[in-house]
Amino acid sequence: MTARDVISPVRQAPQAGMLPSVEADMPLVDVLHRLLDAPGRELAVTSRGEVMGVADQTTVLEGLGRMLAPRDDSSVLTVECPASDYSASRLAHAVEDADAHLVDMWSVPAPDGRVAVTLRVSHLDPGSVAHNLERYGYEVTSAYGDTELDAEVAAERLLALQMMLNI
Repeated sequence: MTARDVISPVRQAPQAGMLPSVEADMPLVDVLHRLLDAPGRELAVTSRGEVMGVADQTTVLEGLGRMLAPRDDSSVLTVECPASDYSASRLAHAVEDADAHLVDMWSVPAPDGRVAVTLRVSHLDPGSVAHNLERYGYEVTSAYGDTELDAEVAAERLLALQMMLNI
């Protein structure tokens, strides 16, 4: 997704030439940082020097939301490691060793020379993935998942097993 994809349909910019600008083909993840630094949280979107429209914080947020597909079958974990130990493929391998799939991954440098990595994985309960990441040497700083859904499924299965044993 690019800046061109998040031009506001309602914001017209008669003074767009006075706004900071970005090229229409700039990736949205790069547009976000410029938008946060822009006064008024607006950017002129240009192509070959001509203003196409305005991207504002609402349209950029909507664009980012479309990039991150909603999922109700996943959990989110955050790990930290020294920058020298960061490896996206090693993190993915640790997730896959827990019989999960890596859905999304975002990394940011921490001020102490470490890297914080947020992972979205295809497990409702992040416990087994967190354990595996720690086994690989990563420090899990947070884990969020919907473990109540697993408890409901387990209860239903136990009831079904009881019924089968009573027959």
